Amino acid sequence: MAFLDSILNPVFQPLLKLGPFWAILIISLLITLITVLVYKYFTDQAEMKRLKEQQKDYQKQMKELKDNPAEMMKVQKEAMKANFDYMKHSFKATLITMLPVLILFGWMNAHLAFEPIYPGETYSVTATFAPGVNGAALAVVDKDTELLTKAQQNIENSQATWRLKSSSGEHPFTIKIGNESTQAGTEEQSQNILITKDFSYTPAFTQFKNSGIQSLQINYNKLRPLGEFSLFGWQPGWLGWYIIFSIAFSLGLRKLLNVY
Repeated sequence: MAFLDSILNPVFQPLLKLGPFWAILIISLLITLITVLVYKYFTDQAEMKRLKEQQKDYQKQMKELKDNPAEMMKVQKEAMKANFDYMKHSFKATLITMLPVLILFGWMNAHLAFEPIYPGETYSVTATFAPGVNGAALAVVDKDTELLTKAQQNIENSQATWRLKSSSGEHPFTIKIGNESTQAGTEEQSQNILITKDFSYTPAFTQFKNSGIQSLQINYNKLRPLGEFSLFGWQPGWLGWYIIFSIAFSLGLRKLLNVY
């Protein structure tokens, strides 16, 4: 993702200064516009129009034949064939747009899924341990990070949590378990934590294989682009707003550009 950030950040990072909501709206519009234009110029629009109209005719016929199941099934088979032909004609355009869309999705998820941790803000990290690991776990931090709980925490229900605050920058957070005086010795795992005013953060969850420390989780706050605003009790994140915007933009742009 670091390589993609070096390419995408100069283009999209300035949008984040407008606020997450506007950044999602503009990126959604851009992705939808590119997708619609690819469909317009990489598909046979005359054939796509014919298939689309054929699908509408079949739907109308099925409504009229709802009291005649046998005939309706025949029409439904033809409708499915027309739908398959439509998908086949649009397959090339779908492949062309898939990779850029997935790349932009990755960038949005890395910058818009969570609120960043600001300098001086209290945050927490939870470690999960393998079954059978008990006793205490020790957190080790750098000089620019302040532990607000005891460095040594008892492992309860295979977990332990620490509260911290740090200055701006990237800080290592290390967990140690075990005892140097025993045969098993000690074991440790680390995760870097980014503290910044920008919309950026290190991965929320890091999993470790073949370790008594199974994972470390940074407990970020989920990003709500419109704060407490909700749609019938639902507070969309970046993906929810992207879906809403892309549907609206797709309907509008397809109609405006006569894309089928």
